[in-house]
Amino acid sequence: MLLRSIATVGGYTLLSRIVGFLRDLFFAAILGAGPVADAFVVAFRLPNLFRALSAEGAFSAAFVPIYARLLVDGRVAAQRFAEDTLAAMVAILTVLVVIGEWAMPWIMRGLAPGFADSPGQMDLVVELGRITFPYLLLISLTAFQGAVLNAHHRFAAMAAAPILLNLALLAVPPVLLYFRIDDAHAFAWAVIGGGILQFVFLAYVCQREGIRLVLPRPSLGADLRRLFARMGPGVIGAGVTQLNLVVGTVLATLIAEGAVSYLYYADRLSQLPLGVVGTAVGTALLPMLSSQLKTNPSDALITHNRAIEAALLLALPAAAGLAALAEPIVIALFVRGAFGVPEAKATAQAVAAYSLGLPAFVLVKALTPGFLAREDTATPVKLGMVAIAVNLALNLALMKPLGHIGIALGTSIAAWVNVALLWGTLGRRGHFALDARARLTLPKLVLISAIMGGVVWAAQAYMPKGTLGLVLLIALGGLAFAGLALLTRAASVADLKRAFRK
Repeated sequence: MLLRSIATVGGYTLLSRIVGFLRDLFFAAILGAGPVADAFVVAFRLPNLFRALSAEGAFSAAFVPIYARLLVDGRVAAQRFAEDTLAAMVAILTVLVVIGEWAMPWIMRGLAPGFADSPGQMDLVVELGRITFPYLLLISLTAFQGAVLNAHHRFAAMAAAPILLNLALLAVPPVLLYFRIDDAHAFAWAVIGGGILQFVFLAYVCQREGIRLVLPRPSLGADLRRLFARMGPGVIGAGVTQLNLVVGTVLATLIAEGAVSYLYYADRLSQLPLGVVGTAVGTALLPMLSSQLKTNPSDALITHNRAIEAALLLALPAAAGLAALAEPIVIALFVRGAFGVPEAKATAQAVAAYSLGLPAFVLVKALTPGFLAREDTATPVKLGMVAIAVNLALNLALMKPLGHIGIALGTSIAAWVNVALLWGTLGRRGHFALDARARLTLPKLVLISAIMGGVVWAAQAYMPKGTLGLVLLIALGGLAFAGLALLTRAASVADLKRAFRK
């Protein structure tokens, strides 16, 4: 059940990331990595932060355990809770969007202080921010519908919804450019178009699944009060990675022109394995743990171990591959149009730094449900605040000698600090420990991933340059990892067959 759910979410997320890569290639070719690209990245970062926190973090983390518990007792109570939640969200988010539109100049001065020295760039980022900010309302309501579906173990629709955003960012800008709307504004309006498509799609799926929610007058019942009490601190606990990236964006505006874009492209590249693995594991694990802790607690530890194994089985080789092949990957993917080789080399340096933290980013997604399934959002908050403080200190210390690379490196180190804190706390409470199978498997995965990374790095000297050489290197790395995994029995053909058969 767990592996099937992870595969469902991961498969659709992979498709979304592929379409997202096409979007980013288009974006890089048109805007490059200059001041206009930096302005759009910052403007999109604000509502995108809320997307990450709501769709993948705080809201789902708080809502799913309560809704899943009510479902066990009866569907009527669960539906009433969902409708009260919907009414409260519409009211709160509408007010927040109105305030955000009014306060956008001050928000952007805080989010992009480095743009203050360039009045034209600050004006542009405020305009773009006002266009994209209503995406917050659309994506939060989409996340609400996705959380309801996830609690019913219907994971596919929410995992597929981001594909619509990426398609809008690919299709809408050419249409708007035809009507002589400039590049950055065209991308900003495409964000709103994508938000509308996602919301309508999830509404249709909910109706098809028999989940028909009306919009009542807001009523602050006990379960709704519990939801918002847990959601508030969960913004930090479940969204540490995204908050650290925002800290990096703020500091990058103070470094040099293009630094924001370098970190954005590097983050997008690392988001492929993070989204496919980390988000898939976290999304599938939370409702499953929530149910098992109530009905069969002995199964919860086994499920959590298998989730950690599944996460690292993909995250470790992905991290090794990105670190070894960062520059050829970025050059092959992005060098065209306004994005040249110098920009690719700068982006590749950030990719290599982010790759060091990739397993940690994924583990945070896999460990946090251990708290959230027990309806404990306070502890991840406290640990997350420590990680954010470490990230800020490291970014400030490393940005001067290393520039944008220091920001990426500091974010990766802070992610490992967060993992250590989460893992240690769960262990001390007796809520998580590696079982015999995981203790045997995980060291093997670390070793064979390191060997695979060394193989592809050394093989670059013997491969042709360009896309063909990159494809051959990736194929070599995949074969090397698969062969070593089977040889060391870190994974078996039988396990894979059973997983896919289920």
